[in-house]
Amino acid sequence: MTQTIAFIGLGNMGGGMAANQAKAGNTVMAFDLSKEALDRAASHGCTPAASVAEAVKTADVVITMLPAGPHVLKVYSEQIIGAAPTSALLLDCSTIDVDTARKVAGLAKDAGYAFADAPVSGGTMAADAGTLAFMVGCDEPDFARIETALEPMSRATFRAGDHGAGQAAKICNNMILGITMLGTCEAIGLAEKLGLDPVKMFDIVAKSSGQSWSVTTYYPWPGPVPTAPSNRNYDGGFAAAMMLKDLKLAQDAAAKSGASTPLGAQTEALFQMFNGLGYGGRDFSAILQMLRGKLDELPKS
Repeated sequence: MTQTIAFIGLGNMGGGMAANQAKAGNTVMAFDLSKEALDRAASHGCTPAASVAEAVKTADVVITMLPAGPHVLKVYSEQIIGAAPTSALLLDCSTIDVDTARKVAGLAKDAGYAFADAPVSGGTMAADAGTLAFMVGCDEPDFARIETALEPMSRATFRAGDHGAGQAAKICNNMILGITMLGTCEAIGLAEKLGLDPVKMFDIVAKSSGQSWSVTTYYPWPGPVPTAPSNRNYDGGFAAAMMLKDLKLAQDAAAKSGASTPLGAQTEALFQMFNGLGYGGRDFSAILQMLRGKLDELPKS
């Protein structure tokens, strides 16, 4: 059964996600502050809306993909809650802090809406392909409906727990990703210094105990994984600035909960340095070039 989807936030991730909802036959009312993003959404079968209120007014499902917690809180409290029908399912796919996710969930539930935090994993390639993994925090009875709404964009959807659990799962997952990517880059740099061809390094590690997603799916040296951003001079993919944002969320959560995350803290510090040097718009795997001392070969963002 097709539905009317209001999609708010059409950036690198949201644009592909909205396009897949339209491809599935849903009516997609799309809104973004960027005219370029709206035009791109229209070319993929979405209907541009003049405002958030216009986009959500007849929605069966509202999906948001926004930069940070303050944006999510403002858009839901001021523009979605009360403007969308109370029958609408509200899904926030942004990556934000757990406390804000729970606050928005409380506001939505108090107003009579079903709400879920449903951040994603997979990056822009998966967003475009409709193969994202969703980590959902919601009331258990709502999960089947949520899973159906996310299906056009998803290869896997998990209920992590109650409200806020989706965000908790996402920041823990991305802390692992940041750490493993940094370790992969350090190992490539060491291999190069020791005279080992980084392509041969891939062939070995991809079938050995050092194997990880950062190696087999996203290898930061050009060649072995043709779809990886390393083959495009680290253009596109998952921006280093976004990885830094997620690492900061993880460190904030660790500080509040009393968890010990020394590797997460060191990874955050190195990505902070990389971003501070002006490379936040490059894919996060481009941190390899900083470790190799080759930043002069990398265009700034």
